Amino acid sequence: MTTFEKITALLDQQQASYRVVEHEAIGQTEQISQIRGNLLGQAAKAMVLEVSMPDGAPSRQLLAIVPGDCRINFKSAARAIGGKKSSFAAPELAQALTGCVMGAVPPFSFDDRLALRVDTRLQQVGTLWFNAGELEKSIALAVDDYFRIVGEGCCADIATPIAVTA
Repeated sequence: MTTFEKITALLDQQQASYRVVEHEAIGQTEQISQIRGNLLGQAAKAMVLEVSMPDGAPSRQLLAIVPGDCRINFKSAARAIGGKKSSFAAPELAQALTGCVMGAVPPFSFDDRLALRVDTRLQQVGTLWFNAGELEKSIALAVDDYFRIVGEGCCADIATPIAVTA
């Protein structure tokens, strides 16, 4: 089963309100948001992080979801799962854990080794937009349904707004 099929099966099972949008294969948040017609803040950017844990414990992997108009706060993301610091995971590891190429990673974890944390700003966006495991498919999902499915416990302040320069 592909990641896209896993997502749509989960959303159907949970009776979520969503729609699939097909488009050209683009993995950059700003570009795809313009094509889809959504606000940048409604776009869910997903990134896999490697988190250093305290006391010599093995590192953990985190799927961090932030709004398209924000950037990840690495220290806050690490703290959200009890870690000290974090950095981007190697692309090969990220792809192995998500089953997706970079830019197509959805805001769902289907691997027990991959913890999920979602920035709290996304709770207020109405409709969440994300690439759905494939660069040419996006999903528009009612944000209340998203948080009902992933659980409020996944929320954390892990993003910093991007300063807009004139």
